[in-house]
Amino acid sequence: MKVEKGTVRAPEIGRIWFNSPPLSMRHLRGRVVLVDFWDYTCVNCIRTLPYIKAWHERYQDKGLTVIGVHTPEFLFARYESNVERGIAEFGLTYPVVSDSNSELWEAFANRYWPTKYLIDGEGYLRYAHFGEGAYVETEQTIQELLREIDPAIALPPLMDPVRETDREGAVCYQPSAELYLGHRRGRIGNEAGFAEDQAAQYSHSGDLKDGFFYASGNWTATGDHIESASDEEARITIRYSAAAVNLVMASFNPQPREVEILQDGKPLNSSIATPDVRFRDGRSYIQVVRPRMYSPVDNKSFGTHTLELITRQPEVALFPSPLLAASIRNSPRPRDEARRRCVDCERQQGPGLPEDQASDHASQMGVPGRQGRTKRAARGRFTPRIGRRAGNTRADRAAGRRHPAYI
Repeated sequence: MKVEKGTVRAPEIGRIWFNSPPLSMRHLRGRVVLVDFWDYTCVNCIRTLPYIKAWHERYQDKGLTVIGVHTPEFLFARYESNVERGIAEFGLTYPVVSDSNSELWEAFANRYWPTKYLIDGEGYLRYAHFGEGAYVETEQTIQELLREIDPAIALPPLMDPVRETDREGAVCYQPSAELYLGHRRGRIGNEAGFAEDQAAQYSHSGDLKDGFFYASGNWTATGDHIESASDEEARITIRYSAAAVNLVMASFNPQPREVEILQDGKPLNSSIATPDVRFRDGRSYIQVVRPRMYSPVDNKSFGTHTLELITRQPEVALFPSPLLAASIRNSPRPRDEARRRCVDCERQQGPGLPEDQASDHASQMGVPGRQGRTKRAARGRFTPRIGRRAGNTRADRAAGRRHPAYI
């Protein structure tokens, strides 16, 4: 989404920094700035990181400054030590600022993970993209803004796609919706529903439906996650349609916890197991050492399966489950649905949001949308209405609990 030159001034950037001393937009005048809102537990954010890292390497000496803004969805991702481990794990060397209180998220009126903003050399917002994709368009805009500063600058050719599925013509099959496992937004298939904020015995029988999860055994359902509540066997069963599954898990105990993985009633084999999966005595399992996103299974192609997550230890917490679609080149099936939390890859679908949603977001930012320039844009000041994230309001965060596993 292009923004008219000189209409929206970028806000200042926060206080807690990694990989850099504190930076400010004022001191970055004369450089192009790419601001990337991300979360180390967000699979869509993770999939964009190879491009962000490559642009940093290609253009940092030509006038581009990349700034990652880490705005967490979950309470444990607010802690600096966990963010620092995430930065190291993904090999990020560019500056990253912590936005644990969502101040920058609100200042930018942001609504999605991931989102990229490009700021020109005069400090004005010039481009925004929500979600995965549009890598060529984003790099082209980087080069355009660099040439505005120095028309004679020598720039490299646009980079090749990192993945075959990022090439033009690749589209995605529609996967199962992201599953939230806490009682605030979770879709539990058990007839009795949730026993909110207390340990309870769960059971279910009958057919499994796509878009729901089913609990068996002793679990405690909090607002944003579900946690095993005893050392007896507890199981989460999910019927899904996708190529792969990702799941954010945490141990609320200083000792690592094990989660056994079954697919279609059997242990995983090496052809579909990910590097997160271990094998012992004919069992496939994941050892949950620290709070992060884990990948239980990668089927390599789109299909419908039943996944079972089994623990025999207390204090294992399971968070939302983002499923991945299989991408097929030159398939005629388009993808036109924007997700509320992490915007999924839209491939050829333009700016990453349906037109009405993109215009609504632009209006909040003071960016000219379908209805024309807002009063905020006309004043040339960045004073947006707050863009609130579903499920990550201050009330949501206050409902979370502090635990040594988060530190």
